[in-house]
Amino acid sequence: MKVPLSWLRSYCDPGLPTPELGDRLASIGLQPERIDRVGVGDVSGFVIGKVLSCEKHPDADRLSVCVVDDGSGEERQIVCGAPNVAAGQTVAVARPGAVMPDGQTLGEAKLRGVKSSGMILAEDEVGISHDHAETMVLSDDLAPGTPLTEALVIEDEVLDLEVNPNRPDALAVYGVARDVHAFSRAPLAEDPTATDAEPSGSDSVEDHASVTIDPDICLRFTARVFEDVKIGPSPLWLKQRLTAAGQRPISNVVDITNYVMLAVGQPLHSFDLDKVRGSRIDVRRAADGEKMTTLDDVERTFDSSMALVCDAEGPSGIGGVMGGQISEVSDSTTRVLMEAATWVGPNILETSKKLVLRSEASARFEKQLHPDLAMAAQRLAAKLMVELCGARLVPGTIDVYPRPLEPRVVVLRHARIEKLLGVAFPAEEVVAILESLGFAPADAGDGAWDVTIPYWRDGDVQREADLIEEVARIHGLDSLPATLPARSQAVGRLTPEQKLRRTVEDALRDRGLAEAISWSFTRPEAMDKLRLGDVPLLRLDNPLSEDQSVMRPLLLPGLLDTAAYNAARGRPSFALFESAHVYRASGPLSTNGDLPQRGSKPSMERHHIAALVSGGYFALKGVLEGALGTTPLEWWVEPDERPFLHPGRTASILAGDERKLGWIGELHPLVARAWDLEGDLTAFEFDFDLLAELATEVRRFEPLSPYPVVTQDIAVVVDDDVLAAEVEAAVTEGGGDLLERVTLFDVYRGEQVGEGKKSLALRLDFRAPDRTLTDEEVAERRAAIERELGELGGRLRA
Repeated sequence: MKVPLSWLRSYCDPGLPTPELGDRLASIGLQPERIDRVGVGDVSGFVIGKVLSCEKHPDADRLSVCVVDDGSGEERQIVCGAPNVAAGQTVAVARPGAVMPDGQTLGEAKLRGVKSSGMILAEDEVGISHDHAETMVLSDDLAPGTPLTEALVIEDEVLDLEVNPNRPDALAVYGVARDVHAFSRAPLAEDPTATDAEPSGSDSVEDHASVTIDPDICLRFTARVFEDVKIGPSPLWLKQRLTAAGQRPISNVVDITNYVMLAVGQPLHSFDLDKVRGSRIDVRRAADGEKMTTLDDVERTFDSSMALVCDAEGPSGIGGVMGGQISEVSDSTTRVLMEAATWVGPNILETSKKLVLRSEASARFEKQLHPDLAMAAQRLAAKLMVELCGARLVPGTIDVYPRPLEPRVVVLRHARIEKLLGVAFPAEEVVAILESLGFAPADAGDGAWDVTIPYWRDGDVQREADLIEEVARIHGLDSLPATLPARSQAVGRLTPEQKLRRTVEDALRDRGLAEAISWSFTRPEAMDKLRLGDVPLLRLDNPLSEDQSVMRPLLLPGLLDTAAYNAARGRPSFALFESAHVYRASGPLSTNGDLPQRGSKPSMERHHIAALVSGGYFALKGVLEGALGTTPLEWWVEPDERPFLHPGRTASILAGDERKLGWIGELHPLVARAWDLEGDLTAFEFDFDLLAELATEVRRFEPLSPYPVVTQDIAVVVDDDVLAAEVEAAVTEGGGDLLERVTLFDVYRGEQVGEGKKSLALRLDFRAPDRTLTDEEVAERRAAIERELGELGGRLRA
């Protein structure tokens, strides 16, 4: 929303420099994206002049030589090319040295041999409009030499505000002025819609037109009729405001509709009543395939979801978006029907998107304007039509409003303000802030108010919390104290599952892994690259793109995308993890990676934790041990196969009653190649929801024993097909409660242990919590370990 400062200050002038005003507006939610300067560069060289004489140039038919009184005491000769310049006119003059809007400095010159000292100005030469056809002719009561700024705004600044969708009232200069008045308490000019024009004549509006509407697409339709309309250019002040706000002046009637829209936020549309066939307006849904040429000279085709404004013979405008050429106001127009309607916002948004046609009107209507704004805009438009077009306002207004809205009343409790904002506000300040914004608080007793919401804020302020937000916004959010809630008031706590998830994630970070955050969407081709083309996928009805058309069934594709992105930029080594949800269409968890399940009930959405590192299996298994070791849950791995992992180098992670928690293994070379990754890549992924279900107890702190540890190394020879995990389990069983830790640190295969055999080197740490262990106690445990290993067919290597 472009807000010319001269226009804003005419409604409310806080006396602040422009940068400070912009900062203050930003603090209340109206952020200036930029501040533009329009008009001339320096006003000092621009004055009022009087044309004393005007003669034809001796060597140029289209030039005139004028003698001008510019109040300097000496007559000034100016060569002018405007066809309308004449003796006796009061004009705008730029003296030599004046800085023009394009940044050039005006100097003296000779035009076809005649000296010209200055310039008689057209509208575009001071930024009033883009019109260069004629010079500006000003009021004769202006004295020569008077600064031009006393007659016209020729230098202005424009705030380009970023307005949130919930604030359509701020898409109006007077709406912004209300907020300026609220925070600055500077006087606010009377609402420009407060008064109306006086109608005249013995006829009524119903004698000239009739209106019917479909209330499902149009909430309210108002129409007024003006006769004896004189089409012509708008006054200079109106052109300047429109130009500064980004609108191109066209003619007085069209300019009035744009001016009212910019001033108070309600778009209007003017019809040449003599071109409205049958003198009838019918608001209805379009027929599929119906066509019309809009004001931008484009023929458009409609469907039955779109609202059309029609006359007796067919469409004449797209409701809330753009008018048609059939009833367009032209230089020959003498009778005008002025429309101010309220359209259903979602319908306007949908229509605008389908037609790829966005206008200043649709940008406002799609945010849902209040029906009361339509009549307010009619009042301001009527005054301008009578004043600027010499029009006669026909008595009466056509007002089709089938479902009138009552003013909204919201209860505001004084105690609730302090509860939400953390600071007590005096009741007088609360009332003053609300009244400055146009709200009407009435004392309801017991420290509460019944607050009547003004129509221009009805769509935004509907609850007590919304009113409290208004109080905080104007008071200043930065001035609210930063306080923590009292302990007795704290109601939110982490659930055991949330605590466990944070603990597991911290364990991964502590081991050097960086957290990745990827899209919940992925592309179907990612499953083919993982060799999982048969996995059921949850597809989106309206995806952003084909690359984001399905919900991810596991986290691995996102980690691979991240790794590939880094590798392509010279970072081939990585250690990544992600903790997020996965989504499946149906089916239980299987070795092929189908839907995870809780108990026997399949779920579409589960929380997984996955990791991907450029390194070997054992390093990542140690990371997994650190993550799962944060719980007292017993877990283990067993050999298994998955299509996206290297055959013979993958395992399932099991826990509890042999429930499959997830998988770990080296990435299949074909999968790595599909993502343009090189080297050994290892990954794991497990179902955190299942982990939280199984790990019902929290690992408690166990104090360290103050007694020394007894460390012994053993080498166990077993058959090659015996798992190391089985050996560790046998050693743990034999070591009993005195065996504190078992660590596998070497594997040997060779002629010293025999064919089909392997030797596992284990480090055993024995310790008692209450005494120093004796050699006899350790020897007893060693003997028990040898017996357990014998059950596996193993023996201690000499």
